[in-house]
Amino acid sequence: MPDPDAPAVPSLRIHQREALEALARAWHDAEHPRAWVVLPPGAGKTRVGLEAVAGELREHPGTRAVVLAPNTAIQSQWIAEAATMGLDASDDKSLASPLTCLTYQSLAVFDSEATDADADADATTVVDRLHPNGVALFDRIRAEPRLVLVLDECHHLLEVWGRLLAELLDAVDRAHVLALTATPPESLVGEQRALVDQLFGSILYRVSVPAVVKEGHLAPFDELVWLTTPTPTEEDWLTSEALRFTELTTLLTTPGFGSVGFYEWLTARFVEPVPATTTWAALAEREPDLCDSALRMHHAGLLDLPVGARLREEHRHDPSAEDWVRLLGDWLLNHVAVSEDPGDAEVLAVVKAALPSVGYQWTRRGVRRGRSTVDRVLARSYAKPGAAAQIIAAEHAAIGERVRVLVLCDHERASATVPVALDGVLDAEAGSAMAALEALLTDPDTAVLHPMLVTGSVVAASEETLRDLVAFVADRDRELASKLLVEAGAGPVSTCTSGWTSRTWVGHVTAFFEAGRTQVLVGTRGLLGEGWNARGVSTLIDLSTATTLTAVVQTRGRALRTDPTWPDKVATNWTVVCVSEAHLKGDNDWFRLVRKHQGFHGVDDDGDIVDGVAHIDASFSPFAPPPVASFDALNARMLVAAADRDAIRDAWAVGEPYQDVTLVSLRVRPATSVVTAPLDDVVTLAPVPPSWRLTTDGMTTDEPLPATSWRTPLALAAGTAGVSGTTLVAGEWALVAGAVGALATIGHGAVTGRRHTDTLTRWVRSQLALTSVVPPLVAVAAAVADGLAAAGLTSVGASGLAVDVHPGGEYRFRLGGTEADAEVFAVAFDEAIGPVAAPRYIVSRFTDAQAPDAPIRTRRGARAALRAARATGEAWHPVPTVLGRNATSAGHYLDAWTAWVGEGRLLATAKPEGAGIVAAVSGEDPFAATTVMRRHWS
Repeated sequence: MPDPDAPAVPSLRIHQREALEALARAWHDAEHPRAWVVLPPGAGKTRVGLEAVAGELREHPGTRAVVLAPNTAIQSQWIAEAATMGLDASDDKSLASPLTCLTYQSLAVFDSEATDADADADATTVVDRLHPNGVALFDRIRAEPRLVLVLDECHHLLEVWGRLLAELLDAVDRAHVLALTATPPESLVGEQRALVDQLFGSILYRVSVPAVVKEGHLAPFDELVWLTTPTPTEEDWLTSEALRFTELTTLLTTPGFGSVGFYEWLTARFVEPVPATTTWAALAEREPDLCDSALRMHHAGLLDLPVGARLREEHRHDPSAEDWVRLLGDWLLNHVAVSEDPGDAEVLAVVKAALPSVGYQWTRRGVRRGRSTVDRVLARSYAKPGAAAQIIAAEHAAIGERVRVLVLCDHERASATVPVALDGVLDAEAGSAMAALEALLTDPDTAVLHPMLVTGSVVAASEETLRDLVAFVADRDRELASKLLVEAGAGPVSTCTSGWTSRTWVGHVTAFFEAGRTQVLVGTRGLLGEGWNARGVSTLIDLSTATTLTAVVQTRGRALRTDPTWPDKVATNWTVVCVSEAHLKGDNDWFRLVRKHQGFHGVDDDGDIVDGVAHIDASFSPFAPPPVASFDALNARMLVAAADRDAIRDAWAVGEPYQDVTLVSLRVRPATSVVTAPLDDVVTLAPVPPSWRLTTDGMTTDEPLPATSWRTPLALAAGTAGVSGTTLVAGEWALVAGAVGALATIGHGAVTGRRHTDTLTRWVRSQLALTSVVPPLVAVAAAVADGLAAAGLTSVGASGLAVDVHPGGEYRFRLGGTEADAEVFAVAFDEAIGPVAAPRYIVSRFTDAQAPDAPIRTRRGARAALRAARATGEAWHPVPTVLGRNATSAGHYLDAWTAWVGEGRLLATAKPEGAGIVAAVSGEDPFAATTVMRRHWS
């Protein structure tokens, strides 16, 4: 029976209901009733599991259910929530209760006396290597005639005990199995992905973090970053460490440093062969990383741009340490190390000695990554706890007594050993949770919030705070409180560990935290970063180095739970990043931030929900950190954003409809644009075919001829004035025509009585001028979309195209339909507006029409003049790879191109004419656009 003192069980949320409905369908009469369900932290996975168990127990009273969880904290939560639902649950391994909640470790305990030889003797059996207690539990589970098995946070099994899981499921072949996780499926790769497919098939049900926020079941949140630099001591060490590699890069410019110098080698490898012996596209396909590094060398002015190469967003940054090392390795391995020149042996020795300063070493097989003390200094910098203190003080000032801050670190105490090279720079506690606590206790702005540390082995805080904790526990469990002992430390940190264990103290400390007796809780990612629940958390400060999507989703989930006592709760998630410009690898911590946000979605400055660091700040690039000089301004901007909780909530538009799909979009910044978005506004474009046609038989147009009275110029000029408003029904062809028409009529209003011959002649010239402009981006996008749809590669064509122009001239293109449709389109469109490289097909458009130079006296004569016009040029563009796989698909693209862009020809580059044209135009880039792809949730 339900506990009468327990709170009422809330009604099911929409995602819980949908998951249970999908589960019921999947389990019904299934030969192997197994299911994999993905719900974010805070979305109610435990409730889904318990409802599934309760349903089976109602229908089949003799059923036994077993829940396996990754740690004791989560195990206890299952038991507590089961009690609120009236389920008889325990942690007794005898499986006597209808529902038994255990940890994975209770099953996966291996016999310490099992030898490697035993494992090799029967490589297919993991169960035989279990400790006898584990074998006994395995056998009891297997012996149950009707079993429901719930695997909570099942990604842990995949990471550690994948083979054991496979053997367990084989042993309980007919059991109803529910695997629950918050890990997004796209984060599963390799063996994990294969194992999920083997054991569970396709994912039964999933919902994303943004969808649950939209429903109001997770708190709206903002992702923020605090940028700091190392302490002066750390920065001095980094500067001295960088000196050797800096000297090397200077040596590389010295004539005679190598029988073939480094820059000579780069030119010979990446510039001279293109297009003499290969194309840039072919070279980039064979050696993509090296080619990317070479293009960044070009951006830095150290290498000519290879013919056909195109700089993308990732190339418009100075070369990184990895770029230098990658290119140096190519030079060393393929020339210097195999050279018989004695001077090259000296070069090899110099480079070899410099590589460790950037975390690499030379081996006979080439350059390999080594231990990086630089990364340790950045990751564990003593500047980070100080930054956390500033964030906490600002959050306290913004929301007052509501502030509840969780600070997550990797370890309670850092490694006891410090590399000799870091003696006097970092100590053994650098980067630890204990060091963070000490910093917060010694800062007067944070000490008033009574910061506390809780891990699996210690509870620590100031002596005053710990005595208050003991009093708090006494109100809840007087017998337990009588056993607790506060032990004062030599410094500001005291401990209270004797008399209880983590299984007990985590619950009491959590309640102490939610009651506001401590407002800052420092902990490790292992204990508090997953499965731990405290609804009042307002702020997360991430000091950890974990970058997997699984870890990021779990840590952010600590702050996103809604709080019934705080209906307007908004959470802020901070990451502290340490960057140094003194060392070539001083950006390591920045790239850790980049990896944390790959695949994790947040609201950007435009209100779009996208992944990547750009949702933190529009100026952020995944390819390089911002300059240190901008850190103060950026941090101030972050604090302003964090303080405006209402704006964060409004940006999420909670309650508005959504699709819960993530579509790839292409953002394009052209060299020039005829569309200008008003400040703080967005212009929406819809594709419109051109009103004119230029063929081998001449030019035609749907545009009406002008009236030939003297009033015409004024009317025409007025009609071609600017465009305003946030939505443009017509596409860019209309704007191009308007611009050209305006040029053709400027000044006419001041001249009366102009002969109609001049008006008609100018009109004909304005139409001819349209054939000389680069086609609008939206027209090419429509051609790509319709070509893909006609070829059966997408489910929607140009009708599903969304095009916005944002302030500053950035175009954003996205194709609706499925997630696969959007990705295929984005890649194909990016290729279509790129330079001609090495496509299988090319498509042309006839250009630069010229008409006979004769007076035009009649309206019929104007039409005849256009029909007599002939193209004097032919511009060539690549057919996207996916549409160039065969002649049929390429033909569909030609048809779409003709409809949206204009008449032209399609040629295969494998044939002589096509090959000759590619050789002539290789590298031409008519759009000269910079592009970047983003993943956009809607």
